[in-house]
Amino acid sequence: QVQLVESGGGSVQAGGSLRLSCAASGYTYSCMAWFRQAPGKEREGVALIYTGSGITFYADSVKGRFTISQENAKNTVYLQMNSLKPEDTAIYYCAADFFGPHGCSGSRLRDVGFRYWGQGTQVTVSS
Repeated sequence: QVQLVESGGGSVQAGGSLRLSCAASGYTYSCMAWFRQAPGKEREGVALIYTGSGITFYADSVKGRFTISQENAKNTVYLQMNSLKPEDTAIYYCAADFFGPHGCSGSRLRDVGFRYWGQGTQVTVSS
């Protein structure tokens, strides 16, 4: 059974940090990513990792502030978020699929196309 469970969301002041976790069960996915959706806005790709090689991609809006990483033993992907801004406020979703190295690239953050999604975790950044 496919299951992605996010955790680690919460409220923080601007400049603070949070770490989100996405625990995958059922399968070991080759491509995992974080997306977010703010109220009234479209879903936005944030970060992506090809789990086979550890290659990562980021949206320009989070480069230098967010880091996606993996812990293979736990089949878990993390999103470390530093220097948070009020505009980072959103529901953050974990996504996963079995894309190969060419399919698991930066363009996937715009194209979406992931079949498996978590339930989301709220991140609120106050000014």
